[in-house]
Amino acid sequence: MKDAPTSTLNFAPPEIEVVDQDDGSRILRSPRTLDPYAENLAEVLRQRADTIGDRVFLAERNPAGGWTELGYADVASRSSAVSQALLDRGLRGLLGEKSSTILILSDNGIDHALLQLGAMQIGVISVPISPLYSLASKDHSKLKYIFDLISPAMVYARNGKQFEKSLSVLDLEDVQVVVSEDPPEAVRATLFSDLLNTRPTAAVDESMGRLGPDTIAKILFTSASTGMPKGVINTQRMLCANQQSMRQAWPFLGDRPPVILDWLPWNHTFGGNHNFNMMLINGGSLYIDNGKPIPGLIEHTVRNLKDISPTIYFNVPRGYDMLVPYLERDEEACDGLFRELDMLFYAAASLPQYLWDRLEALSIRSRGNRVVMASGWGCTESAPMATLVHFPINRAGIIGLPPPGIELKLVPVDGKTEIRIRGPNVTPGYWKDSEMTQRSSDDDGFFRIGDAGKFADPNDPSKGLVFDGRLTENFKLMSGCWVNVGELRWTLVQACAPIVQDAVIAGHDRNELGILVFPNLKGCQSLCSEHTGPADVATLVKHPTVCACLLERLQAHNRCYPGNSTAISRALFLTEPADSDALEINDKGYVNQRAVLDHRAELVERLYAACPGDDVVVVPREDDANRWEQAEGCPD
Repeated sequence: MKDAPTSTLNFAPPEIEVVDQDDGSRILRSPRTLDPYAENLAEVLRQRADTIGDRVFLAERNPAGGWTELGYADVASRSSAVSQALLDRGLRGLLGEKSSTILILSDNGIDHALLQLGAMQIGVISVPISPLYSLASKDHSKLKYIFDLISPAMVYARNGKQFEKSLSVLDLEDVQVVVSEDPPEAVRATLFSDLLNTRPTAAVDESMGRLGPDTIAKILFTSASTGMPKGVINTQRMLCANQQSMRQAWPFLGDRPPVILDWLPWNHTFGGNHNFNMMLINGGSLYIDNGKPIPGLIEHTVRNLKDISPTIYFNVPRGYDMLVPYLERDEEACDGLFRELDMLFYAAASLPQYLWDRLEALSIRSRGNRVVMASGWGCTESAPMATLVHFPINRAGIIGLPPPGIELKLVPVDGKTEIRIRGPNVTPGYWKDSEMTQRSSDDDGFFRIGDAGKFADPNDPSKGLVFDGRLTENFKLMSGCWVNVGELRWTLVQACAPIVQDAVIAGHDRNELGILVFPNLKGCQSLCSEHTGPADVATLVKHPTVCACLLERLQAHNRCYPGNSTAISRALFLTEPADSDALEINDKGYVNQRAVLDHRAELVERLYAACPGDDVVVVPREDDANRWEQAEGCPD
């Protein structure tokens, strides 16, 4: 395996300019300027329809089990029909915060895409939000908050009956409801097919002709660590400039039309901007994956890979973690993934090295070489890409360099280095929140994202940056030592494979570190030979073999990282999954450290109890093996 070659791609050179500032900060930028780019995506769609009209743009599974495929010309035609239908129903755009908005409740789908594209080309603002706010919420508080904030003229749901309860909690007076199927009984709704049956007029072209780079295309909501979601304004300039930056960093996108099979939700910037717009800009084909990295749906992804061989595969680390075991035992699905593949790409969280190694092994087994693996970094406010790997890397963690048009400012903060962003891809602000907008940028116009980074090689900036966690996640122990939470979490997940899915670090204003552990159920089950099928979570995590494994892995970690700010003293498995209502997790599987600690404060207290319960794994320090038995109040 070590001797296996690595495939190559047409990357731009990893060039970087570093300018040291008088205040101790550093500016990073590409020496190449950003080439001209389209003013709006509607213009791009029309051009694609004229030049590659028959090429598949969007496809999804149909009830018969096959794929419904729409070419660029068909998508453009149907989008214009939707545009006219919106105009006929009184929706208007190009008026800034007075523009009509459409609230989209459902997950990815062709009708969802046509509605967004149809709205976009007449300046109507689409607002796709997480289906979890409707389908998994107990009180619908976030749904109602967003609804009141944007005052939509229209609400769309793919399946009316599925979203009927959610619709019933909204004040829908003067709000039009559109569904693709199964209209709700208690709410008056229009079928999406009625919109498609509308004949476009010159009014659509007139509206499109008024689009400009500052026209708002969509609002994407991103959850803060506490409180309600924030509405990030996405302009046409942001979306088009960001794609041009990527095209210049990744010239291979022009070597052959990209094909992707993608589940990443369009209410997030990774799936909705990065991936969707990449296909549109580069004349690619997007096959909508009806699977997800959760039990019961990951099997759909495996099946789809047997039909569709992507040229680029996008996922988050948790998605790869769910998918890899299936690929290891299903040769047809594995070959389907790697057959045409140019690149494996991950983002949204750090990829554990053990997953990197297993993906490399699968690539070599399937094709005889290592496929290129890459990552990037950004946020909803940067549309999303701010750094990109466009050079060979051989390990996880590297997030690349700023491509043309994007500048970074590296600012020392409490022993870490904050990364700030400036460029045409950065949002002008938050929807109806001028105070948050004003606070978000520094005096030089760099957006404050709150993430930290560092150079992979301090002596060679061209080797790229490494993500170094969130500034707000870090805390101090009672000793005054800072704990680098992002790096420690990444290290622990690797050290405790395969039984740990994620680790939440506790210890603020305490003497020692403890962790709350989200278990990797498949990994735990693999250690318990008597469990051949699904087992109760509480049973698995209390199994002596699993607890012994965790103890052994933590002891090994502590030997490598014995300092007070890195060594783990106690651990507690969590038996309840992360709660999206409590902001503990987002749609992409990223666990919010602060929210988990706040929401599960009682478990943190149990973790640090003077007499720990049987469910707490105590990790003796080698220099004081008996310290826990000698704790005050504990029996001998």
